[in-house]
Amino acid sequence: MKNITAVVTVRSGSQRVKNKNLKPFCDKSLLEYKIEVLKKVKKIDEIIVNTDSDEAIEISKKHDIGFKRREPYFASSECPNSEFWKNIAENTKSNFILFTHCTNPLIKKSTYEKFIETFEKNKNIYDSFNSVTDVKEFLFLDKKPVNFDPSKSPNSQDLPNVIKLNFAINILTPSLMAKKKSLIGNNPFFFTLNTEEGYDINTKLDFEFAEYLFKKDKNQIFI
Repeated sequence: MKNITAVVTVRSGSQRVKNKNLKPFCDKSLLEYKIEVLKKVKKIDEIIVNTDSDEAIEISKKHDIGFKRREPYFASSECPNSEFWKNIAENTKSNFILFTHCTNPLIKKSTYEKFIETFEKNKNIYDSFNSVTDVKEFLFLDKKPVNFDPSKSPNSQDLPNVIKLNFAINILTPSLMAKKKSLIGNNPFFFTLNTEEGYDINTKLDFEFAEYLFKKDKNQIFI
């Protein structure tokens, strides 16, 4: 059995940016660039593209990596993340899953390797390893401030150290992932990415801005 299997998910029905994982991004696609980066990462034993897309399967074959054809329900908007993650776990035979997304195209090869190194040093202490990004913003919930007192409003850099899960890189066992129906364990280790590497593509503007940053930093991503 493989020790660490990287799972990249691609679905053909993405809504906010149609077919975002496969449309032209610079001179290739988000999926192809992600595969190329992951193939350079030490200690990733296998890469599997989990998808309902024939095009993504052909790209997987072209790059000589594995693929798992996803059942229609698990590629639909009706399927909640919890069920989707459980399905991924049950269909991945490996000691550990490294779950990552095409839509975080600015993660460097070296960052993946630092993440895995951190995992290996601490895997007997923590049960999941999840990337996060610092949030230095003035947050409200139901019209009430979450992380600051409006009458004593601080400078943004002095706001509390709130973090958000960016889901860019995650490592955990398939059994825990299936049991929890989540990428987050009972005792997670939070690995902080800078804003650029944690950048996620959700909208057309995100796509265009990520493409601009990728062109600027392309050489640094692969070393």
